[in-house]
Amino acid sequence: MTTPTLSSSSLGGLDMSTRRLSRRMLIAIPIGCLALSFLIFAVTPFQGRADFVVFFLLSYIVVQTVISAVYEGRRRAVDRFVTALVAAAFVAAIAPLASVLGFTIAHGAKRFDLTFFTHSMSGVSESDKGGGAENAIIGTLEQIGIATAIAVPFGVLVAIFLTEYSTGRFGRAVSFFVDVMTGVPSIVAGLFILAAWVLALGFGYSGFAGALALTVLMLPTVIRSSEEMLKLVPPSLKEGGLALGLTRTRVVLRIVLPTALPGIMTGIMLAVARIAGETAPLLLTVFGNVATNTNPFSGAQSGLPLFVFNEAGNNNQTAIDRAWTGALTLIILVMLFNLIARLGVHFLSRKRA
Repeated sequence: MTTPTLSSSSLGGLDMSTRRLSRRMLIAIPIGCLALSFLIFAVTPFQGRADFVVFFLLSYIVVQTVISAVYEGRRRAVDRFVTALVAAAFVAAIAPLASVLGFTIAHGAKRFDLTFFTHSMSGVSESDKGGGAENAIIGTLEQIGIATAIAVPFGVLVAIFLTEYSTGRFGRAVSFFVDVMTGVPSIVAGLFILAAWVLALGFGYSGFAGALALTVLMLPTVIRSSEEMLKLVPPSLKEGGLALGLTRTRVVLRIVLPTALPGIMTGIMLAVARIAGETAPLLLTVFGNVATNTNPFSGAQSGLPLFVFNEAGNNNQTAIDRAWTGALTLIILVMLFNLIARLGVHFLSRKRA
């Protein structure tokens, strides 16, 4: 015969584990904390939106935890406390992104018109209301396209080597240099291409020179992300392919790469997003051009980051409006790249299935 015991959550003979805060109480707590925050900021020197949000979140977490501990017991109070902390961390992480997007859209919409996308700054003064970023958009698309065409095949091949074929000191040396490249500042990549390609070899400023600098920045991200995705492929799949008589190369091409493709594409898009907004390498390699130059292998060219940098440095509102629209265009381009990549991966996955 067992002897009944009192749980640690019982109080005065009442089992608190069965008690729950009602929906009305869960709604009343944040409303009360909001009213308290308004009152505190009205009668004290506290001010500022960020301070108000922080005070409200802290008061909400504390008040809800105390009420839950009194009414529901310690265990559920701890659960609500941790849940509130996670939610607050999510809000703190997403708030800067939402603020940047909202601020950029609000300011960039002023010049988001057909003229902006079909005209360059050739023959347009900085104070004129016309002009656009056609030259910069074309330059950015060509430079990112060339950098991606170089970095993706090379980076994926290096990742395959590191995961499937590397042994001994050489493999460790390659991995070490990839780690070193990950931390290289963007301006150093630009200086390297400026010294080696533009000055030493004498090819001059061009969109291709800028693409080479972006390639240096893109490679380590592609290599590391592809390597991690390839490591996640179950060894049983590789062993099954080898047991069926496939060579190691065919196992990699037919089994390993298709399995890791979604993750590899995600890493590639992260690398594209990383290089899309780089300004320092373009300042040193493409030089900038107010006219449209569609040939990336000859003559100076422009790019959206360089366009935004130049326009934002002018002390008049029309130029600053063009800078905001250029920034908004750059964000939209990166989002389109991600959408196209995900649709491509989805199509290939369905075709495989």
